[in-house]
Amino acid sequence: MILGEVTGAAVASAKHYKLEGRKLLVVQPLSLLGAPVGEPVIAVDGHGIGAGEGDRVLVVQEGRAASILSGRDESPLDAAIIAVVDAVDLA
Repeated sequence: MILGEVTGAAVASAKHYKLEGRKLLVVQPLSLLGAPVGEPVIAVDGHGIGAGEGDRVLVVQEGRAASILSGRDESPLDAAIIAVVDAVDLA
């Protein structure tokens, strides 16, 4: 799983039928201290979490787990947002 920040949306005029009705969001991975790490990923908003631009989110980034957790088994997914993060406590 990765911690990330939603930086925008990806718009697709055509999607796999199992992704219809789901938002595709651009997520910048973050370190636990909030610094950007690596390249952005496209993640589906799993189970209608309601994440939006600027939200910190938890992303599962394993294809099979993303597919199951999105509620659309056998979907062609690599990443799914499974939570909006309110706070990170490192204490």
